[in-house]
Amino acid sequence: MTSFPSPAEELRVLDAELRHLDARRAFLLSRRAWLVNALYAAAPGPASAVPPVRRPEATAPRVQNVLLVLGGVLLTVAAIAFTLVSWGHLGIAGRALVLGAVTVAALGAPVLLLRRGLRSTAEAVAGLGLALTVLDAYALHEVAFTGADGTGYAAVAAAVLATVWAAYGLALAALRTGAAESGATVSRTGLALPLPLALIAAQLPLLLWSFAVNASVETVTAVLLVTAAADTAIALRVPLKPVRIVAVVGASGWGAWGVLAAGWLSWAAPGPSAAARAAALLALAAAIALTTAWLAPKPALALGTALTGGLLTVAGLGGIARAVLPEVWTVPAHLLCGIALLTAVRAQAPEPVRRGLVHASAVVQGFTLATTVPVVAIALLGPVGLLERIWSGAPADARAAVTLDAPWPPNTATVPLVLAAVAGVLALTGRTAPWRTPALVGASVLAWATVLVLPAVLELPYAAGLVTQGLLMVATMTFAGLTRSAAPEHPQPSTVPTESTASTASTASTASKVSERLRSPLPLTGTLLALVTSVSLVLHSLATEPATLIALATSTVLFAAAAWRTDLGALAAPASLVHATALTCAIGTSVGWPPQHTALLVLTVPAIAALVAARLADSPMTIPVEATGAAAGLVAIALSATHPPLLALTLALCGVIVTGRAVRPDRRHLGYLAAALFVTASWVRLAVWEVGSPEAYTLPVTLPALVVGHLRRRGDRTASSWTAYGPGLAITLVPSLVAAWADTHWLRPLLLGTAALAVTLLGARHRLQAPLLLGGATLALVALHELAPYIAQVVDALPRWAPPALAGLALLALGATYEHRLRDARRVRNLLGKLS
Repeated sequence: MTSFPSPAEELRVLDAELRHLDARRAFLLSRRAWLVNALYAAAPGPASAVPPVRRPEATAPRVQNVLLVLGGVLLTVAAIAFTLVSWGHLGIAGRALVLGAVTVAALGAPVLLLRRGLRSTAEAVAGLGLALTVLDAYALHEVAFTGADGTGYAAVAAAVLATVWAAYGLALAALRTGAAESGATVSRTGLALPLPLALIAAQLPLLLWSFAVNASVETVTAVLLVTAAADTAIALRVPLKPVRIVAVVGASGWGAWGVLAAGWLSWAAPGPSAAARAAALLALAAAIALTTAWLAPKPALALGTALTGGLLTVAGLGGIARAVLPEVWTVPAHLLCGIALLTAVRAQAPEPVRRGLVHASAVVQGFTLATTVPVVAIALLGPVGLLERIWSGAPADARAAVTLDAPWPPNTATVPLVLAAVAGVLALTGRTAPWRTPALVGASVLAWATVLVLPAVLELPYAAGLVTQGLLMVATMTFAGLTRSAAPEHPQPSTVPTESTASTASTASTASKVSERLRSPLPLTGTLLALVTSVSLVLHSLATEPATLIALATSTVLFAAAAWRTDLGALAAPASLVHATALTCAIGTSVGWPPQHTALLVLTVPAIAALVAARLADSPMTIPVEATGAAAGLVAIALSATHPPLLALTLALCGVIVTGRAVRPDRRHLGYLAAALFVTASWVRLAVWEVGSPEAYTLPVTLPALVVGHLRRRGDRTASSWTAYGPGLAITLVPSLVAAWADTHWLRPLLLGTAALAVTLLGARHRLQAPLLLGGATLALVALHELAPYIAQVVDALPRWAPPALAGLALLALGATYEHRLRDARRVRNLLGKLS
């Protein structure tokens, strides 16, 4: 059995262990201090301290390479100086012997250096030998071929040097391979300079030859493209990285130069034959790009080169079409070529190649659409100028209605064809694509733009243009109403409906449908296009009075029907009310009513909006309808602002309409707006009657405000009297007090003082701060106003020194009182200190 010690025994054991630990710790600390002192005593002085080791700033291989490169450069410079400057001191045999011996030695030395593993030194010596071969070629021209053309000889020399350097590099590589197979000790890699330098030299023969024979621009361009093709093949097939880098740079540079030259030739082609030659050059460039895309190992490179190849193909074929067809068909021809690229989707080609061609087609279609933007902008924004020429007469045709005095762009007869073609492409290609919805949205917008510009492009009669836009508005609204929503349907758990939840469920279902339709891109696009078309139709119709009335009435009825029969009422209902407001203004102007009388007709729109909103209950259309009705009410108020009697009537009618909406429990806050409208209407009426007493304006506000404040304090005991009664009392007491101080008659101050006394007594009776302070302050100021003449007499009777003396005495008394209070505070603080 385990025996546990008593608490006292355990405490004694713990204390003994702690004492032992303290003693051991003290011993260890003293030993540590002795060791530290011993080390400091044995440490060497500052003079014998070992300096820190500095790291070299350059590595050994880097120093080696710098020395070898510098040596090779110096030897090359010396050889050039010997060849060009000291050439005349030796005969033909001596010159040949010296250059030949040095060149052979320089080219043969790398073999021995590679066998000894000195690859960097071999690279430097080989570079010197290759540079000497260039000097040999120059010497050969100066000695044996002095009559040869310089450019032609340079082309032949470049070709020979490229061949010799390539053979030299391959020979060294073969020698390395054979030595490795025989077991000899050689460098693991061959020389890196000969093959890249051979490829650099190979860039020049064809180009120099074309310059030597005075070739045409087409020939020089073809030479550039052929050189780029050769570099491309080397870049795709040769595994050596230095060679591939040179090949990629050459292919990019020569290819870009050749493409620019071919493009300029195609653009400046004077006839079909020149355009065909330029197209052949562009076809060659496209073939190079597509071949690169087909063989490229990286998808990104394949995509970019395929895109470039597709664009070059379209540019070449489009150049031929521009030279053959009339100028108006240039854009459609390019568009047709771009659409033809879409056939690559079904071709047996790698996926990046097909994607690149599809992207090229999209770029071409985008550029062709950019050419239609000016026409669409003029057709859409041109009628805005009719706002300054309302009912000035019908234009000559639909084009004159949009241009007015501005010029019409040239070569626009094919704009509808371009828009329709791209719309058709989007509709057909987007049916099964992942981007189906954006494609259909784009197709619908382009189809709408096609119909929009058609009357102006074809110069249809003015009435035909209006009818076309009206039909377009109906078609877009019908499209928005019939298009199925793209939002997914989420099944809800089945529940048994009850009579108490039937109306709520119906309202929620309607709101859900409206929200779902507005969130779907296609119905929303159709509705927005219909709205834009309606605005364009109304602007077009401003030229004549009957057209304006018919366009506004048609738009009002159409959007009202759409709000009633479809789930797009959140946009259609406000649009209908906006057009109705414009229609009432147009009717009033048509019959010759002044603006203030037209305002009464405009008030029918807010009234209808209030009735419709009452029927909609909690529908998403309620707030937009109410906001539109409020805007129409503001328009009515603005129209009647110049006629105060009718302004008062308009404000009162607006108050009635708002009061009708404030009856609903969820619109109680509109009661404040209704009260403000009624008060403003009464003020305007009083101003019309030339009533100058402020009480006539303030009392109609004060009494309802006090009643409302009393009701609030009955329902909310925590409400402050300043919140409940302060605004109502201040709106009457302050203006009346200002008027009383300016009034020389005794009646107003008497009545105001009596009312202030009553308010003060009521505040004191019910212990309300706001009535007590406001009433008391008003009563005091009224009394001061009544005593002001007598105070002025007393002040006049006093000597000049009396006011400063009185002010000094008041300040001294105030200072003494302040000092007394401070002394009392110190005394209380001292007493409290003694108590603590």
